[in-house]
Amino acid sequence: MRKSYDFSKAIRGPAKAQPPGKTRITIRLDDGVLDWFKAQVHAAGGGNYQTLINSALREHIGRTSEPLEETLRRVLREELGSGRKR
Repeated sequence: MRKSYDFSKAIRGPAKAQPPGKTRITIRLDDGVLDWFKAQVHAAGGGNYQTLINSALREHIGRTSEPLEETLRRVLREELGSGRKR
């Protein structure tokens, strides 16, 4: 290590630029929730648990924004479909 460094031309901020459309945040999740997502990624043979969490949130948003009639139709299709396979 050197005795001194010249930081006169240094720029404050993240070392790596954030990709467009992404925001870095701090979030607190239950240990069990985080463990489940990490286990899913591990079982799939790799990947990124943060991407998986993002996908799950997007799916939830899509389902909660669908009209009630569409939700009922989807649930009925799922239930009737699973009943036929028995």
